[in-house]
Amino acid sequence: MIQGLLDFLTMTGFAGITWQMAVMWAVAGTLLYLAVAKGFEPLLLVPIAFGALLANLPTRGVITAETLPNGVYQTGTFKMEGTLQDNAGEAAQPEEAADRLTMKVDRVEGGLYDFVSQGVKLEIFPPLIFLGVGALTDFGPLIAAPRTFLLGAAAQFGLFVTFMGALLLGFTSKEAASIGIIGGADGPTSIFLTNKLAPHLLGAVAVAAYSYMSLVPLIQPPIMRWLTTPAERKIRMKSLRKVSRLEKLIFALVVMVICILMVPDASALIAMLMLGNFLRECGVTERLVHASQNEIINVLTIFLGTSVGLTMAGESFLAPATLKIIVLGVVAFGCSTAAGVLFAKLMNKLSPKNPINPLIGSAGVSAVPMAARVSHNEGQRADPQNYLLMHAMGPNVAGVIGTAVAAGYFIATLK
Repeated sequence: MIQGLLDFLTMTGFAGITWQMAVMWAVAGTLLYLAVAKGFEPLLLVPIAFGALLANLPTRGVITAETLPNGVYQTGTFKMEGTLQDNAGEAAQPEEAADRLTMKVDRVEGGLYDFVSQGVKLEIFPPLIFLGVGALTDFGPLIAAPRTFLLGAAAQFGLFVTFMGALLLGFTSKEAASIGIIGGADGPTSIFLTNKLAPHLLGAVAVAAYSYMSLVPLIQPPIMRWLTTPAERKIRMKSLRKVSRLEKLIFALVVMVICILMVPDASALIAMLMLGNFLRECGVTERLVHASQNEIINVLTIFLGTSVGLTMAGESFLAPATLKIIVLGVVAFGCSTAAGVLFAKLMNKLSPKNPINPLIGSAGVSAVPMAARVSHNEGQRADPQNYLLMHAMGPNVAGVIGTAVAAGYFIATLK
């Protein structure tokens, strides 16, 4: 009877539980608490946390994980069984010329997310997420106040600071660029860049980027308050002018052309962002706008979030290299926030007649519209009658564009 009980237990998942899994259950529980109880961007944190919990259960038919010969822990793999054939359809040997061979696939093995996560690895999800972001975003505040473009550019400072810091810690230049991009607080761009330069870090970088995106309301406010005075936080900015539809349409086209000419490697992100925005503003594609703003981006958020969470297996997530990346991600994000705020203060010194509330400088990171909402909320804490949301959207949109351009620069110079 005892042997039968032991045999039964080996058939269950209890035998596969490790201490790393138990630790990650606590991590997943913390993320779910922050999302559900505290409301910290639940649309991102809930899928990520749920995926993280699944990654640390002895599941079957969900995802496959293996350790590659170079020691890299990889998830989201599947196997294909088949036979090699030449152009005549005859069986062939692997040593024959590759350009004359095709594979006849007889069977494909893998779990659900082995296939779903290919949307991340094949760089499908990030550009499509940008399509939805473009359709949801009003570029009017940026067009009405072009100087806020500088705040979005200033917030990229954290990327390059962290890039240098990662190099000093022993990471390669490609790995350092992938870690530094976390400072832009842009999950799709982080995935896009890392997949090209350092795919073995994809899980850690994606988790860090999306986690910090979700935790913007927790991370940014202390930095903003530390760098500003009560009087600065109460600055009221002049109302923005009304931007015409024609201006918005021309802006989307011109920015797309200029950015692609400058950094062709960021074309997929920039093109989808501007396509989504053009659909929004042209006024004749309501069904496409609705799909981009709702069904497309919602489905992708579920799949992307859970795919990211499933990379948080305890065996890899609790490794020293991963923990370094998580810490460097905080540094990158903090430096980007601080750079935006400090540059806004500098602009006020240079142009005191038309001051900027420095709080909107923190929105230069590209977490849209989370960072803009945080700037607005902090402004309201200082002055309940101060409305900064639309002003903060200017640097917020600029940050999206700036992070994509920075990613394109890294790809072009390091690939």
